[in-house]
Amino acid sequence: MNSLSAWWSSLAQGSAAVTALADLPALLALAAALGWASGIRLYAVVFVTGMAGVLGWLPLPPGLQVLQHPAMLAASGAMLFVEFFADKIPGLDSLWDALHAVIRIPAGAALAAGVFGADNATMGAVAALLGGSLAATSFATKAVTRAAANTSPEPFSNIGLSLLEDGLTLGALWLATHYPVAFGISLCVVLAISAWLLVVLWRFLTALVRRVRAWFGAAYG
Repeated sequence: MNSLSAWWSSLAQGSAAVTALADLPALLALAAALGWASGIRLYAVVFVTGMAGVLGWLPLPPGLQVLQHPAMLAASGAMLFVEFFADKIPGLDSLWDALHAVIRIPAGAALAAGVFGADNATMGAVAALLGGSLAATSFATKAVTRAAANTSPEPFSNIGLSLLEDGLTLGALWLATHYPVAFGISLCVVLAISAWLLVVLWRFLTALVRRVRAWFGAAYG
């Protein structure tokens, strides 16, 4: 009887391990999506993920179930409302990004780590590094892109970029939870584009700063 019980326990543990291994790509995709999207729209990520859990659209891991709490939903929903409009005003969008630079990256790391929770410390640490790095990359790309857009006085480019970022955030979360492999491929493409944009736009901004300094030097020299 004892040997049968031990065999059944071993079989159950083996099945759980296989299930966890099968779910690993989906969990990693969710962690990556939460980290990357947090660098662009942190409050949208928190609110949408929490509401998806409340409505039963997405069974949240234990480490993320705090996002379903009514107080968390109220706070993230209020900040999402403010950010939706602040992010579309030229100048204010860059100021908003600057104020949230110290929040989005660690929050992205924390959300990614929450996918695995405290029960798997190793994968939680890996997810935190992944999420923090992706949040930093997306945040840097967003900040530099917005700084370049703000060199033009018209508001339409800011509004267009902001709406694009809204769509990318929601699209990334949806794709990661429905098609993890497709999300992984898309993320690699997006990261390559981000690296190219960072180089090109940084050169543009530094050249612009040099021209402005030269103009002021000629005007007041």
